[in-house]
Amino acid sequence: MSQISGGRAVVETLIALGARRGFGVPGESFLSILDAFCDNPHFEFTSCRNEGGASFMAEAWAKLTGEVGLCFVTRGPGATNASIGVHTAMQASTPMILFIGQVGLEHQGREAFQELDYRQIFGAIAKYSTEITDVNRTSEVVRRAWSMAISGRPGPVVVALPEDVLTQLTNIIEPSIRPILTPVAGAMPDDLETVAKKLKTARRPVILVGGGGWRVEDRTALHRFSVRLNVPVVTAFRYHDLFDNTLPLFLGEAGVGMTDNTRKVLLQADVIIAVNVRFGEMTTDAFKLFNNFRDNQWIVQTHLSGDEFHKYVSPDLTMISSPISVLEGLNEILEPAVLSFDLSWIKAARNGFEKGQQPQVQPGLVDMGLVITMIQKLLPSDAIITNGAGNFAIWPNKFMQFSAKQRLLAPQSGAMGYGLPAAIAAKLEQPDRCVLCFSGDGDFQMNFQELGTALQSNARPIVLILNNGTYGTIRMHQEKNYPSRVSGTDLINPDFVMLGKAYGCYAARIEKTEDFAACFECAMASPSGAVLDIKVAAEAITPSLTIDDLRRVD
Repeated sequence: MSQISGGRAVVETLIALGARRGFGVPGESFLSILDAFCDNPHFEFTSCRNEGGASFMAEAWAKLTGEVGLCFVTRGPGATNASIGVHTAMQASTPMILFIGQVGLEHQGREAFQELDYRQIFGAIAKYSTEITDVNRTSEVVRRAWSMAISGRPGPVVVALPEDVLTQLTNIIEPSIRPILTPVAGAMPDDLETVAKKLKTARRPVILVGGGGWRVEDRTALHRFSVRLNVPVVTAFRYHDLFDNTLPLFLGEAGVGMTDNTRKVLLQADVIIAVNVRFGEMTTDAFKLFNNFRDNQWIVQTHLSGDEFHKYVSPDLTMISSPISVLEGLNEILEPAVLSFDLSWIKAARNGFEKGQQPQVQPGLVDMGLVITMIQKLLPSDAIITNGAGNFAIWPNKFMQFSAKQRLLAPQSGAMGYGLPAAIAAKLEQPDRCVLCFSGDGDFQMNFQELGTALQSNARPIVLILNNGTYGTIRMHQEKNYPSRVSGTDLINPDFVMLGKAYGCYAARIEKTEDFAACFECAMASPSGAVLDIKVAAEAITPSLTIDDLRRVD
């Protein structure tokens, strides 16, 4: 037994639990923790340029690795800046802990400099929020936070660290701190038999998958179940990478701008196996699907947490279970020969999906439909794709098909500015993989300063800026509801090529479709990453609508 500071106890406990990387912006309120990093060379702390970017990086890193994302920020402004990443982690069910330096206990309750009550601030957007008030309980609170982040429905936990607690001394018995294993719920045999019985009489079954907490073995089980039993797959919003999109059993994504084909699939399915899905606004097409008037459609919903049942949809059966337990359990008791699915329906649905992968010709000198086709051909089979929020995200989210090893890191919260920090986090973790970030010009400027983090950390992704000089999504809604009355959505942008070069990146401006392939190949070959400024027409407001189309809407 030895005495160490509260700050060192936080770091030592995290490392004993298996932590190996964290993100943040240094602050005077947690100097003791920054000091402890000096003596733990195997723990890497990435110093970012803004707390919002740091929290996005922690969330994206956790989503990519399946580990707990860690973010360290200072009190007051640092915490509120970081709140966007907490909200994003909650919406995506991503395990994450935000550590916030806090006003010392002796000064609390007096509205001290930058003082906030973090239990109140984060109570509505985090899974759990707490504060260490006794240095001797430091390790206990950190362990509890870690367990809360990974248990049930994964999510973000916030821990406030009073400055004086971090400098006080405490006893720590290092051998007593052991890694915490993620609790895995198992499917009940009777429930599996019920689902199997329904599948034996089904003609048009669909697996609907999404949510956080998917492990490699869960993805493998999904692939095995779908392919072996010939059950088609639809993924929830921005979870397309859970299943190989190039397989004929992939029928699309139930997300923003749900296609008519996907909606038809979900309406016509007679059995829906919803694995780890929260039936939210996107998945239900604004709460119009899966309601109480769904006729003979039978739904089973499985999730890591029972709290996710009956929020809107009333399933016929609910199961608290990990994906692998459900999928492998059904695999063990079902044989393909006993199933009589309508194969022509599956084929027609797949044909409808593939037809929807062909966008109309885009106005302007750069046709993003053709650009996406080039990207698909040139990208490595294990590439990682990231994006923030805006109409530009329709291109990677609706018109790219993710192969088995490719990954998508995108915010279920619809947060702008996510793509670049996520790409940097991915490149830090997987430096040998191609990491491609899709950004809009407005989206990029939310966090472009994190190119400094990329430069300092030598984590260099490729960034595509779809530059149309407007906040495209809001402009789309303006033109639909208030035609020809533009207010607040025009953008005057800097020279993105010069900006990219200032951060040491390969940078180029693309003003014609035929120039893209050569520039993209240079970007992929560049050891310093790349910023490609793609000049797209503002009139190409979405892949399926132009501004003129929207102005004609009644």
